[in-house]
Amino acid sequence: MDRIFFAIGSLLAGLAVGAGAYGAHGEPALDEDQVRWIAKSARYQMYHGFGLIFVSLAISHWRERAALFYAAGWLFLSGIVLFSGSLYVMAFAGLDLGYMTPAGGIAFMAGWVLMAYAGLLKKEGKGPGL
Repeated sequence: MDRIFFAIGSLLAGLAVGAGAYGAHGEPALDEDQVRWIAKSARYQMYHGFGLIFVSLAISHWRERAALFYAAGWLFLSGIVLFSGSLYVMAFAGLDLGYMTPAGGIAFMAGWVLMAYAGLLKKEGKGPGL
């Protein structure tokens, strides 16, 4: 699964570049809100695409903590779907899915908290420590 997270993260980061470029240069008929939503969703998609790459590397490095890193990866994926996905739908389809966006943000934050916790675990994997 760590290779899959690496591949998905890389693809999502690449797609974020394309989405951001389209929002900035592609369609002259986009209004200010649409351009802002596309830019924000692409930016957070990029951050968390990189997050998935970090997850895959962490799983490979700390096998004993893999469950926590897997959970963080799934939270990042969920966050991309909910946060970035809702903003893309709002920008391109005009559907108001703004109520989903905060749930994606919470998933992003929870994923980073799990990454930090897993990184601070003692070598034995029991409790935080440095």
